[in-house]
Amino acid sequence: MSRQVDGAASNAELLQGTLDMLILKVAALRPIHGYAIVQRIQQISKDALQIRQGSLYPALYRLENRGWLKSEWKTSEEGRRAKYYSLTKTGRQQLGAETAGWKRLCDAIALVLETGD
Repeated sequence: MSRQVDGAASNAELLQGTLDMLILKVAALRPIHGYAIVQRIQQISKDALQIRQGSLYPALYRLENRGWLKSEWKTSEEGRRAKYYSLTKTGRQQLGAETAGWKRLCDAIALVLETGD
């Protein structure tokens, strides 16, 4: 089953802020350019999550404006100029808060789902 993260219909499948949290997590591992973020999320999720550029780049812009990501132009492995993103100190704190909130939500949902009829 594959989920594409794009547009209003697909965004309804993911909770608000989930894409931001996934981007922050991937950028926390090492500086990374936009297309590699998409590839890494897809790879880690075993192809369950496929993020379109139309969703990714507005999210990167938003995260950078909030001060959670910083960017720098570098040459990619393929020899092209690319904008590489990495977490700021504030971004690392935000990732921790979002991850903790996500885990609490998953635990609460699991409690509801485990309840007998």
